[in-house]
Amino acid sequence: MFLFLFALLWLPLAHADNRPAPEAATGWQPQPLVQADQAMVVTANPHASRAAQTMLARGGSAVDAMIAAQMVLTLVEPQSSGLGGGGFLVHWHQEEQHLTTLDGRETAPQQAPPGLFLNDQGQPMGFMEAVVGGRSVGTPGTPLLMWQAHQRFGVLPWRELFAPAIDLALHGFAVSPRLARLIAQNRDSLFKDPDSRRYFFDPQGQPLAAGSRLSNPPLAALLTRLSIEGPSAFYSGKIAQLMVDKVQSAAGYLSLSDLEQYRVQQRPGLCFPYRRYKICGMGPPSSGTLALGQIMGMLSHFELSKLGPASPEAWRLMADASRLAFADRNRYAGDSDFVPVPVDGLLDPDYLSERAQLLKNTQRALPSVAPGTPNGQRPAAPDTSPEFPSTTHISIIDARGNAVSLTSTIENAFGSRLMVQGFLLNNELTDFAFVPEVDGVPVANRLQPGKRPRSSMSPTLVFDDQDRLLLVLGSPGGSSIIGYVLHALVNLLDWGMDVREAIHQPHVLHRGGALEMEPFGRNLALAPAMAALGFEVRTTELNSGLHLIMRTAGGLSGAADPRREGLALAAD
Repeated sequence: MFLFLFALLWLPLAHADNRPAPEAATGWQPQPLVQADQAMVVTANPHASRAAQTMLARGGSAVDAMIAAQMVLTLVEPQSSGLGGGGFLVHWHQEEQHLTTLDGRETAPQQAPPGLFLNDQGQPMGFMEAVVGGRSVGTPGTPLLMWQAHQRFGVLPWRELFAPAIDLALHGFAVSPRLARLIAQNRDSLFKDPDSRRYFFDPQGQPLAAGSRLSNPPLAALLTRLSIEGPSAFYSGKIAQLMVDKVQSAAGYLSLSDLEQYRVQQRPGLCFPYRRYKICGMGPPSSGTLALGQIMGMLSHFELSKLGPASPEAWRLMADASRLAFADRNRYAGDSDFVPVPVDGLLDPDYLSERAQLLKNTQRALPSVAPGTPNGQRPAAPDTSPEFPSTTHISIIDARGNAVSLTSTIENAFGSRLMVQGFLLNNELTDFAFVPEVDGVPVANRLQPGKRPRSSMSPTLVFDDQDRLLLVLGSPGGSSIIGYVLHALVNLLDWGMDVREAIHQPHVLHRGGALEMEPFGRNLALAPAMAALGFEVRTTELNSGLHLIMRTAGGLSGAADPRREGLALAAD
C-alpha cells in the first residue's frame, strides 16, 4: 500500500493556478566548480561566456563583458532573450562603493486597450492565443539598456563589443541541443511567422537538428549598424518601421512613437538584511527582490542552519513563507510609476514578524494563505497572471571588483514568434493581468499605456557584514525565479555549501499552487514527508539557470546550472 501511495504521490498533479509548462529540459550536465583570482563570467551559453571573457581579458569592465555576452545570446539563445526583449541590471561599482539598478523592462504601447487579452465574450484568452502574434509585443528595452549601461560603466569602445556576435552571425554556429528541442516543441507556433519559419526550419519544413550550422546575416547587419550608430539604429528608421509593420500586421499595437519615447529607468536599489548579510536587487516593477525580502525576513525567525537541507521542517517553513509572499505579490506588486506598491510596509520587520508567527503556530502546511495588510494598505484585486519561464541570466565580476547581475528576457520561449531582421520580438504584455479588474476593484498589474508589466526577475548581489561584495547570482524561470534564487541563497548562507554544490541540489518551491519538487536526490525521501505535512506535491522538471559567482578567501568561485547549457569561465 505504501508503494502504491508513493507512486501516486509522484504523479504530476493538476495545477490549481494552471501555470505554463516549463521550458524543454536540456538534460543534466554536471558542471565544474571554477576558480579565478579576480575576474569571472557565467552565462547561459559557451559562446556568450567566451565573448565576455575576451572583453575582460582586454581590460574591459563587467558591463563591457555583459554587452558582448548579451549580443551573442541574441543569436545563439534566441528563444530566451535578445534585442527584442528587456531586462533588469544590478551593478556594483567597487571604487565608488555604489549600487545602481537599471530598469530596461518593456512597456505597453500607448494604444493598447486594458482588455487586450479578453475575447469577444469578455473572458480571458488562452495562454498561447494571447502569446503568439503582435498583440503581446511590448516596446523593447534591451538595446537602450545596453547603451545606457555602457555610457555609465563601459571602458572599451562600444563598437568593439559587437565583434564576437557579428562574427558568429556571419560564419554560423552549431544549434545546441536545447535550442533544437525547443524549436521542435514550438513548431506549430513558429511556423505561423514566415521569417521564423525560414530561419528555424530546413527547406523541407523540418526543425533544425542539434549540430546544424546556423548563420544570421540580417542580424549581423543590424548589429553592425548598432555598433556604429548606437540605439538610434533600433528605435528609429528602417528597423523601427519593420518592427511596427510586423506587429501591426499581426493584431498588435506597437507604434513608431512608442519606440521613440522608450526610456530606461534608473530605480532605487532594493536591499534587505538576512542574518549577517545584505541582499540587494531590483525594486518594482520586479517582484523578485521584494518577494525574496519577505520570504527571508520570515525565515530569519528560524534557525535553518540547525535544521539542515534534508529536514521537512526547513522546507515547510520555506514553502509556506513563499506562499505568504506570493499572496502579497499577487495583490500589491506592479509598476510603481502607475500604482502604489507598499514596499516599505511589505518589508517592515514588524509586519514580517506577524507573518512569521503564522508559521510558528503550526507544524503542518498552512491550510490556506491570504494577503496581509501592511501599514493598513487596502489590497488591490488578486492577480495570478502567468509568467513564462524563458529568460537568461548573466553574472560577472571584473578585475576592478565591479559586478553585474543581469536578467533579460523575451518572456515565453521565442517570445511572440515574430522575427524581424534576424531577432525575435517579445510577448512581454502577457505578464500583465489578463483581467484588469475583479468585482470593480482594479488589479495592480493591469495593463495601462506606457506601463511595465510585473516581473519575477531577480538579479541579485549579496554583501557581507563589512559591506564587501560576496555573491553575484540570478536565474531564468518565470515566477519560479524567486524560489530558485531563494534556495541558492539558503544553500550558501545557511547551509554553507559551495556554489557548485548549491546549484546541483534538487529544487523544492511553492508559488501558491502545488509544492513543486524535482524527482531526484534527497527529494525522493522528502516528498512523502512533505505530503504527510499536508502539502499537495507535484513532481516536475524545474529548469533553473542559476549562474553564481562567490568571493572566497582564495579569490572567486563560480558555477553554471547543470540543467542548462551555461558555462563559467575565469577571466584573469
